[in-house]
Amino acid sequence: MNAAIIFGLLLVLMLTGMPISISLGLTVLSFLFFMTDVPIDAVALKLFTGIEKFEIMAIPFFILAGNFLTHGGVARRMINFATSMVGHWHGGLGLAGVMACALFAAVSGSSPATVVAIGSIMLPAMVAQGFPRNFGAGIITTSGALGILIPPSIVMVMYCVATTGHPQAASIGQMFIAGVVPGLMLAFLLGLTTWYRARKFGYPRLAKASAGQRLHALRESFWGLLLIVVVMGGIYSGIFTPTEAAAMAAVYAFIVAVFIYKDMPLSRVPKVLLDSASMSAMLLYIITNAVLFSFLMTSEQIPQNMAAWILDQNMGVWVFLLVVNILLLAAGNFMEPSSIVLIMAPILFPVAMKLGIDPVHFGILIIVNMEVGMCHPPVGLNLYVASGITKMGITELTVAVWPWLLTMLIFLGMVTYIPAITLWFPRLLGFM
Repeated sequence: MNAAIIFGLLLVLMLTGMPISISLGLTVLSFLFFMTDVPIDAVALKLFTGIEKFEIMAIPFFILAGNFLTHGGVARRMINFATSMVGHWHGGLGLAGVMACALFAAVSGSSPATVVAIGSIMLPAMVAQGFPRNFGAGIITTSGALGILIPPSIVMVMYCVATTGHPQAASIGQMFIAGVVPGLMLAFLLGLTTWYRARKFGYPRLAKASAGQRLHALRESFWGLLLIVVVMGGIYSGIFTPTEAAAMAAVYAFIVAVFIYKDMPLSRVPKVLLDSASMSAMLLYIITNAVLFSFLMTSEQIPQNMAAWILDQNMGVWVFLLVVNILLLAAGNFMEPSSIVLIMAPILFPVAMKLGIDPVHFGILIIVNMEVGMCHPPVGLNLYVASGITKMGITELTVAVWPWLLTMLIFLGMVTYIPAITLWFPRLLGFM
């Protein structure tokens, strides 16, 4: 009964158009104030201790690093490198777009940042080359979603924060290394879809780059690509934690953008800092209210009761994972990834653990669902970002993305029911 009241109130508040973070906070406060004897002092204490986690500091640092890279010419150099490598194949610039998104995802941690950085340069180039606008928009919108699957990933950090406290919770390091193979696999499948459609419709291809041109493009993009080594190498060699790696990434991105590539004058740094602070504050506010919501769920025994009910139904792992996918894809219709992870993970995680599902596999499954949600209406974040770049309507973009969206759904099925895709690499390296 209490669960119905809580979720009903949350749904009503969200349907009024109220931001998710405020809806969460109001739901918690209203329920605690009118339906329980929990002192409001406990709420204030939970608000403070809920975000007093070292791991959360990684989020603003990764956002800052992504903003420096987006404005600092790194994306343009990565595009040139990708084009020199695959531009001569069918749909060359489209394939370069997928590859550039994968490379930029490995340094930014954010899908919208990847769409903006790569799309704003790549889309005009594709249209000028003779590609239909729909084709380019479909590629960039869906490939941009790689930003949250290829590590480092802000949404992976949020998953770890949301499940902290559970004895089987995955670490940020485990999640990052587990995202490598699925991320590269999805990039390959999106590239395959691009190549097939380009070949089918006879889209243009570029002249093959010489070895010298490729070497020059690699040399130009070297400092941007080195960030992947700095972050991932630093974490897995034990030199620093994921949070310290995020801080290092921010400092490194600043040095590369301002002093090495010199694409960003010092006068623009305050604006980048302000934009990053604004985005970080928004995410931290969502996290704060989601922590409160999680506290309410736990105090009302909702995750535990749900776990008991599912186990009583003799729902097998296969059926449970199917239900989780449907639930997360449905949530993606009206919520953005951060909110979904922070609300759903604490509820679904204990059930998954009782069914014997690996916490890392479950985390990657959630991330892939978030990727799909970012690319379909009505609230697909990447659709809105791409709409701003392409000047196309959401309906038109929805039609444009369907071949790649279908590929992502097939990949979601593979990740869901073949855990080895996620777990093989971390086990090989001894991280699990």
